[in-house]
Amino acid sequence: MQRETVIQVPDNLWPVADFFMRDLGGEVNVADEGEMATLIRGFILLYLTVVIFAIFAYKFGFAKKLSPLKSLVIYILLIIGTFFLTLIFGLNLPLAESLFIIAVVMGVYRLRLSQERKQHKNKKAEQ
Repeated sequence: MQRETVIQVPDNLWPVADFFMRDLGGEVNVADEGEMATLIRGFILLYLTVVIFAIFAYKFGFAKKLSPLKSLVIYILLIIGTFFLTLIFGLNLPLAESLFIIAVVMGVYRLRLSQERKQHKNKKAEQ
């Protein structure tokens, strides 16, 4: 007798997770290689989306000029940290959506800050 293990896929996923997991249906049979491949592919795509938005949020809001080695360490830790966040919260919380909003807000902030600095620099040059 062979025991089949089935993983239930929630039907109320957040939009980005739902987009990547839509081919799964309501449950995934662990013994079926095709369904497991679809599950793993969806998770990896969700993870890459979270990593990209986290890098944008960091770059726009918090990044300072650092040496290349220090930057590499920060990005490696960011990539590792987002893996665990995606694994734990990726399907249950709007992780990718929140990081997208954060990246947009920080990007607008950075743009406005650079415009203000240019205007301030131009005013000083005129005086």
